This record gives sequence, structure tokens and C-alpha cells, in this order.
Amino acid sequence: MPPAHSATQGQKLVYRDQILPYQRPAWLARIERFRHTKLQWFSECFAEALGVFFYCYCGGSSQALFVFTGIAKLEGLSSLFQLGWGYAIGILLALVICGPISGGHINPAVTICHMLFRKFPMIRGIRYIVAQIVGGYIGFLFVYLQYKHTILAIEATIPPDTMKKILFTPSGPAGAFGDYLQPNASVGLAFVNEFMVTFIIGIVLWGVDDPASVHLPPAFQAPVVALTYAVTTWGFAANGLAANTARDLGGRFLAWTIWGSAATGPSKGYAAISALTNIPATILAYLVYEIFFVDSDRVIPEFRREYYDLKTFHRRKYAAVYGQPPEASDDSVSGGEKLKELVGTLDRV
Repeated sequence: MPPAHSATQGQKLVYRDQILPYQRPAWLARIERFRHTKLQWFSECFAEALGVFFYCYCGGSSQALFVFTGIAKLEGLSSLFQLGWGYAIGILLALVICGPISGGHINPAVTICHMLFRKFPMIRGIRYIVAQIVGGYIGFLFVYLQYKHTILAIEATIPPDTMKKILFTPSGPAGAFGDYLQPNASVGLAFVNEFMVTFIIGIVLWGVDDPASVHLPPAFQAPVVALTYAVTTWGFAANGLAANTARDLGGRFLAWTIWGSAATGPSKGYAAISALTNIPATILAYLVYEIFFVDSDRVIPEFRREYYDLKTFHRRKYAAVYGQPPEASDDSVSGGEKLKELVGTLDRV
């Protein structure tokens, strides 16, 4: 039996095409229909790739500037504070813009948790992970292309022996893209750093996703996650931090493309720690949250129910399940016309 929608509580059920003050071109409507029938999987993968692109492009550009100004001994152009905000804003853009299409995983560890615990289809999960890594690679590729002149100029001014020593370190040109361990730093402590940070991020991810959360409206989910990335970057990035397999592999593959296989890094085992530690940490965070925090008897707050109505009564998906589109309330048409008139007025203004 189809579920009752929020219109039964006096709220209107109005769809996007009911409020647009203009008619979309027919060819765009045809593409949309085709996308939703034949290429839905591609749309989701594109959204995941674009989300990681945002993350790596915004954060990677600040990281590149931070590294290059350190090499050139310039001050005031970048800082760890800017670096944290760069990655945070990248996460915010990814979740807000791409999340509604794909679910906003933006991280292979999150996708793996969905496959393990939430019956996420295996083939779909593999597609997501590949798309995420490709998105990270392309994000860093554009950062490299836009800074290529600067990188070549820096490499030309540094003696070859010195360049050989610093290239695959956090202070070298490759450190703008790949994650490398500080010279003489402990690989074991680097593992602890990576694990603890991604465990905390994981707890936050599963916490904001809990439908029974009474303190966090859905609109604040993305900012809270973004700020968590910012805080952990400010506090622990100096110790070496990837926090996302797609970010690590995307940047490292780009470094391989530019500087060859030595871009794996001089520290034995650290490349694997940097790329993979976040996966068991995120899985553990999921289990900890499920075991100690989930309460199935909690009442779902009204602002959360409205959010899940948006998903439940998606017109096309609802019709695919129940054989008919959801019935809007009697006044939803007039409500749609009023909204259309309002949108048209704002558009003209």
C-alpha cells in the first residue's frame, strides 16, 4: 500500500516542473527522460566523481599553494588554516550539489560501509568507488595544469640533489598532490594519526545521517561534516593525513603520471596506510555508532520526516514502486501556480 504523504498533514506536494515560470526545451526534457531510464547509473557515478572533484580541486589548490609558497619561502599566500577551509568547502559543495543525485558518498570507505551494512548493490558500489578515484585524479590534474608554470619554475631553481631529497616529501612539489610522510617520522604513529582522525570523521558522518537526530536538521548535515574535515585538517594534517581513499589515490596517481613510479614514496608501507587506513576506521565508526548510539524507539522529528518525504514521494521513483505517481493534495495545483508566479517574479527582478 502506498504511504501517505505530507499533504495529509495540510502540506502541499509540489514538483519542480510545477513552479518553473518557463518551459524547458524539448531536447533537454528528452535527455532527462533518457538519463533516468538508460543512464541512471552513469548520472550517479558522474555525481560521485564530480563530488570528489570538488573536494580535491578546492582542497588541492590550497594545498598546492601552501607547498609552493613553503618551497619559495613566501609568506601570506597560504596557510594550514586556508588549507582546512579549502577541503571543507570542497566537501560542502560535493554534498550539497552532488549528494541529491548519488547519495553523497564521496568516499570509498562510506560506499564500502553501505555495501556491508545497508544492502548497497555490489556492482553499484564498485562503480561508485571507481568514479570517486577518477574524480579525485581529474581534480588534482586540473590543479597541476593550472600551477604547471609555477611547478616548472620551482623545479628549475632547486639544485638536482636537493630536489631528489625533497621531491616526494610533504615539502616537495609532489607533496602538493600525493600524501607523503615527514622525513624520519614513524610509520606506526602515522597509522594512529590517520585511524583516529578518520574514526572521528566517521562517527560524525553516521551521526548526522541518523534519522532520529533531534538536534541537527538535514540542512545542517553538510556544514557539520565540512567543519569536521576542516577541524581535523587544522589539527592533524601536519602529521600526514589523507582521510579519503579517493583523495589519496587520485593525488598519488597524478604524481605517478608526472614523476613516475617513485611517487609511491620513500617510506615503506606508508602509501598503503595513507590510502587504506580510513576504510577500517570508518567501518569501526559505523559499528560503534550502531552499537552505542542507535535507538530504534526514538520519535523521528518533524523536520526529519519532511526531509524523508522528499525522497519517498519522488514522482518517478514512487511511480516505479507503486505503479502510479503520488496523489497531491487538492490545493497543490493552486499552490504550484502561486509558487510559479513567485519564482517568475523573482526571476524578472
